[in-house]
Amino acid sequence: MTSPADVASIERATLDAVCPAEVHEMPGWLLPYDPLPIGRAQSAVPLAHTPLSVPVLLKIEAHYQQRHRPTVFRLPEGLISTNISDALHAMGYFPHHGVLVQVAEPAVLLRMAPADAATLSATPSAPWASVYTADGFDPVDGANRVQLLSRSRHVVYAHASEGGQALAVGTGSISHGWLSIHGMRTVPSARGRGLASRILAGLAAHAAAQGVRRVFLQVEDDNPVAQGLYSKAGFGTAWRYHYWRVTEIPASA
Repeated sequence: MTSPADVASIERATLDAVCPAEVHEMPGWLLPYDPLPIGRAQSAVPLAHTPLSVPVLLKIEAHYQQRHRPTVFRLPEGLISTNISDALHAMGYFPHHGVLVQVAEPAVLLRMAPADAATLSATPSAPWASVYTADGFDPVDGANRVQLLSRSRHVVYAHASEGGQALAVGTGSISHGWLSIHGMRTVPSARGRGLASRILAGLAAHAAAQGVRRVFLQVEDDNPVAQGLYSKAGFGTAWRYHYWRVTEIPASA
């Protein structure tokens, strides 16, 4: 179970990791914006899982509109009452991309693989960056993620190699008492060989060495393979959210 303080610290730690170009704050909300098309870096998110208010949603929308920026809400599923859903639909917003926020303890991740099986660096390295644009991945999306994940002062960069070639990567950010894991990727031809487990164990060892005892990550709810890996690593779902964006077609259509 996550406490109200956990919710707030997870959301703040998330933005510390993805490091948007701008982060504004209003009571109970973080309002980030970044020109790169990465959802967590450009979506308004509540700091507490308390009932939503339509006037507040309108105020947030006005905040982004005044700055000539698109409005995206990142809203936990449990906060979407019929009233809020109807109001968002009337404003033109519909849910997309369900994501699970999952938490675990680093001690469980450490048992997945030798902690020294991943190479960690305080700065982004060429081998680490190469995986995001490897064959099988969208090169534009990969380049965007490299750029975004390379900006945070809280992040350590991990890659796992075979035969001198980096085949799996991830980043770990330590902030607000959490290790948050982002950017997990394995080259498609190398999946199923335990490389992602090596990344998780390496990042967990880094966190444990600094006395951090809590870890979270976020995984798309339509990615059962990744969810299976994270379940073996001891992760459990704390909450689920959707991105609410302006669209002409509901997500269910």
